[in-house]
Amino acid sequence: MKKYNIQLTFLSLLAAVLMVACGDDFVEVDPINENSEDFFNSEEDYQDALVGAYDLLQATYLNVMVGEIASDNTLAGGESATDTPGIQEIDNMTHTPVNQQLRDIWGWMFAGVNRANYILEFQDKIDFSGKDQIIAQARFLRAYYYFELVKWFGDVPLAVDQRLLFGDQFNVDRTPRTEVYAQIEQDLIFAAETLPATQAEEGRITSGAARALLGKAYLYQDKFTEAASALDQVIAGPYDLVDDYSTIFELEGENNIESVFEVQYTDKEGAGFGCLQCSEGNVAVGFNGIRNYSGPLFDSGFSFNVPVQEAYDAFEPGDSRRDIAILNIEEFAAANGATYNEGYEHTGFYNRKYIARKGDANLGDANLTNPNNYRSIRFADVLLMAAEAHNRKANPNDALAREYLNRVRRRAFGDTDHDIAASGATLTDFIYDERRLELVGEGHRFFDLVRTGRAAQNIPGFTPNKNELFPIPTIEIQLAGNRWEQNQGYTN
Repeated sequence: MKKYNIQLTFLSLLAAVLMVACGDDFVEVDPINENSEDFFNSEEDYQDALVGAYDLLQATYLNVMVGEIASDNTLAGGESATDTPGIQEIDNMTHTPVNQQLRDIWGWMFAGVNRANYILEFQDKIDFSGKDQIIAQARFLRAYYYFELVKWFGDVPLAVDQRLLFGDQFNVDRTPRTEVYAQIEQDLIFAAETLPATQAEEGRITSGAARALLGKAYLYQDKFTEAASALDQVIAGPYDLVDDYSTIFELEGENNIESVFEVQYTDKEGAGFGCLQCSEGNVAVGFNGIRNYSGPLFDSGFSFNVPVQEAYDAFEPGDSRRDIAILNIEEFAAANGATYNEGYEHTGFYNRKYIARKGDANLGDANLTNPNNYRSIRFADVLLMAAEAHNRKANPNDALAREYLNRVRRRAFGDTDHDIAASGATLTDFIYDERRLELVGEGHRFFDLVRTGRAAQNIPGFTPNKNELFPIPTIEIQLAGNRWEQNQGYTN
């Protein structure tokens, strides 16, 4: 499923107040008459609606990029200190409830929830062979979007098998995250038990993807025994590490044996800044790109999300991942006759995993139509999550935790000389460090630091008991009649 169709006019979702992030004037819009009598009358209708639910996955480019900038791995970068102020604020931990990027994340993720719920609201309208597969994919997608929402905002309105429509904001409250997680677990268990291990169409959700996300949701709740069980089932197959780490983030490395779940992007359609979430390309790739670059291999970009020296130096000598994950632009330019401009907060480094490569169609605005897929859940990530779960559960299995950890390290170093032999808390620290090195640039670091209680000691400007969560957008609280409490530490 390399291409999602975003032009799905049958999805009359404008009425979902909590999902829209396109301006305040929608407060004045009259409710839309929601009538689905002429839809969900065939298998094709359900499949079309499912494509619409997949579509919002492409908007998670912002979650990935901003989540990385919020961590200690990268700086905001860009052209200047005022280039996209919301991103600069998140980098400095000075973001407020009127931050546009946070409002976009809230709105786009609720759009995904609503599109999944649109299918589930009418799941019993007709019957046909294979409908359970559609329902299972819709439930995974609902869980995926809700997982993003609880990661970023904590307690959020929970809608199950019904859309949030215009007017609902007056009687919908924030649901405790424990209840949201419980629904996420139910959805993912159903998807894991219903979906096949492999799919004929690339990008479709599998049972392994559902179990991997379930294990991750358990891990975020410190349910280590449950996480270990779910993740062990993923490790049992059919996934494996690719032999050559350097191929993973190239075009030929998409949807490979290490890919448990991948967000599909394409350069088949143009895009513009008027509707970034409408792009079929990976917008983050252009934002991460080298400023005014001219030379081999790469295309130019906007120089956001630039890795810091400390992240580059964290790699041990002999670790083959460093120069694949982080591009030393000064060394590369000198060796290849390339030129570029230094952007704001220039560090000398770029996120090589997700910067623009030469060779795509560059339709519309070239910086918005890069086809690089986002490797949302990689097998290496699963191994490291399972290692942590086995190490931290009530009855630890450090031998298995070391086995999983060292599988990742052996690929990085090409030998067993760098295997870790530690146990207990020392092993925990090694696993944490390995997650940073293996997954740098992929948007996981901030949330790993928060869930393990290490954010304040690692992220400059991080305020404990505040920055663990991001603020609820002010407009959403106002639309709910100012009934919702803001997250701790923030003022509307």
